Amino acid sequence: MPQYTIKVKWGKELFSNIEVNTEEDPILFKAQLFALTGVQPERQKVMLKGMTLKDDDWGNLKLKDGVTILMMGSKEEDVPTEPIEKPVFLEDMNEAELATVLDLPSGLLNLGNTCYLNATVQCLKTVPELREALKIFSGGWTTGASLSITAQSITASLRDLYDNMDKGTARAPLVLLQMLHLAFPRFAEKTEQGIFQQQDANECWTELIRMLQQKLPAKNNPDVSEDNSKASKPRSFIEQYFGGIFDYELKCTESEDEPATIGKEEFLQLSCFISTDVKHMYFGLRNKMQEQITKMSSMLGRNATYTKTSSEGGGGVSGKGIPAMRGEEGMMSLGEGDHRGRRERMTSQKERDDVIVHKNLRGNNVAMDDVTVQKTRMSWVREIM
Repeated sequence: MPQYTIKVKWGKELFSNIEVNTEEDPILFKAQLFALTGVQPERQKVMLKGMTLKDDDWGNLKLKDGVTILMMGSKEEDVPTEPIEKPVFLEDMNEAELATVLDLPSGLLNLGNTCYLNATVQCLKTVPELREALKIFSGGWTTGASLSITAQSITASLRDLYDNMDKGTARAPLVLLQMLHLAFPRFAEKTEQGIFQQQDANECWTELIRMLQQKLPAKNNPDVSEDNSKASKPRSFIEQYFGGIFDYELKCTESEDEPATIGKEEFLQLSCFISTDVKHMYFGLRNKMQEQITKMSSMLGRNATYTKTSSEGGGGVSGKGIPAMRGEEGMMSLGEGDHRGRRERMTSQKERDDVIVHKNLRGNNVAMDDVTVQKTRMSWVREIM
């Protein structure tokens, strides 16, 4: 008898009481399965005891009533389609594509002992407020020799360099380096071999900050009241975001009758005296808050020793004995661009190294050659231990 009643198992589903006529072509049976499952006949694989059913021949497939046939196959809509945009693997990407996908910061090419400049530029780039201030700066760079033109050229070249770095590929700071050499010829000094000499990153930082200070105006601060606007408003963007104020008292140690001098002092960097007795930067900063200086005494009529004691001032949040800081975060920058020059200037192991604390620098750490820029979050406590 060529007609049977069988069962078909498809995945987790079981179809019973399916009539099959073996005198008809197998394609008709597959069409019947398509009506039940939605699987196209060309995507069906019908099996019984290891035998596979063909489209035009039943072959050695032995059917009987109640037997269970296994069907494999998936609906066309369940089959993943080829993506419209083909995937690109990391090993097939160029430098610009890798920087975009991995969100990598753009690097700067070393033009011959210019790591001091690269580290300073990368460090400044982490300040979002500075980036915004540079974007709205409309001046262009030129090769003039005046101080105003020099400041404008350095500010404009730094702005253009950051714009190019945002494109994601390594850049050579050629224009900025040229402007720096024109403004400060000492950075253009070369060795006997004709390459640029190593320079100090802190000196580069100081000069760049001084140039930006002249050209970037202060931003409006809505948090400052009108009564205090004149007293609190900074003169430039650099003073607003990179500066601080501390109070100081100057007392002559050689004359009890001479009254102490009290005043305020603005700063753009803090000096931390590192010696064998200083194990942490915090204590080095605290020690700097009290120092001995020599100056002319109007009462004694000669040079005398004075004790200068600095403490918290207006314009920001600080701890007792620590200068007021504007902003919320800080970065420590240790500039040692010219190792040999610094060592020649040191007279003993207790000679200090300058560690400059720059305010409001945020973002990734930057470590380039012999100049290390290390991010640190500072919590300015109210009491000095």
